[in-house]
Amino acid sequence: MNTATVFSPQGYRALIDSLRAQGYEPRDFFTVRPEARHLILRHDIDVSLEAAVAMAELEASLGVRSTYFALLRCELYNPFAEAGHAALRRLGALGHEVGLHFDASLVAGNPDDLDKAAAEECAMLEGLIDRPVRIISFHRPAPALLDLDRALAGRAHAYEPRFFKTIGYCSDSRGAFHHGDPLSHPAVAAGQALQLLTHPIWWMAEGGGNATDRLERYVAGRTAAMRRTLAAMIESYQPKRGATS
Repeated sequence: MNTATVFSPQGYRALIDSLRAQGYEPRDFFTVRPEARHLILRHDIDVSLEAAVAMAELEASLGVRSTYFALLRCELYNPFAEAGHAALRRLGALGHEVGLHFDASLVAGNPDDLDKAAAEECAMLEGLIDRPVRIISFHRPAPALLDLDRALAGRAHAYEPRFFKTIGYCSDSRGAFHHGDPLSHPAVAAGQALQLLTHPIWWMAEGGGNATDRLERYVAGRTAAMRRTLAAMIESYQPKRGATS
C-alpha cells in the first residue's frame, strides 16, 4: 500500500514529502498558479481543534504553511472557550492562515442573507485570531454552492472555479481518498496545481484503525474531558466507577 494512503502523522509526512519530491511547492490560495506545480494545503476543522494544532505543528516542522478553516457554529468544539481560542491562535503563531469554515445550511433566505451571515462570522473569527479572515470554505456544501463563481462576504472561497475546477482537487472526506490517491491525481500526473483538502481528525488521531475507530476514540476522549470539567465545577458530581477518566 502506498504510504500516502496510511492515515497517520507519518503517512501525512510521507504524502507531503512525496509531492515535494515531484516538485510541488505549497502555496496559499492567493499565490497559486494553475500551470505550476503548486500545492494548496487546505484543512477543514470539522471535529477537533486539538487534531488541527497537532497537524499544524507537524507542518511547521516540515517548513510547510497551509490554511485551516474553523467552524464557529459547531456542536463538537467551542472556538470561544479558553482552549479553543488558544488553539486558533496557535495555528496563526505557527505561520498558518486561518479561514472561516461556514455552514451555509444554517442560513435560510436569499443570497444577501448568505453574505450577511458569512460577514458576521468572519468578523467574530477575526476578533478571536486578531488578524484578517481572507478566505472561506463551505461545510458540507450544497451542489449549488460548488458553482458559486463569486466572492462571499467580500472574501474568496475555496470552491470558486479557479480553486476547484481550473486546478486539481482532492479530498479525504469520510476518512479516505474515495476518488483516488493524491499522488495518482491527473493534475499531479500533468504537473499542474492541486488543492488538497484534508481533515486533521483522520491523520492525527492516535491508535490507527478505520474512520469509525478514530471517531470512537475521539468521543471517549471528549466524554472523559467533560467528566473532568464537571467534577472540577461541581463538587457533588462523582463519575461512575469504570468510566473513562
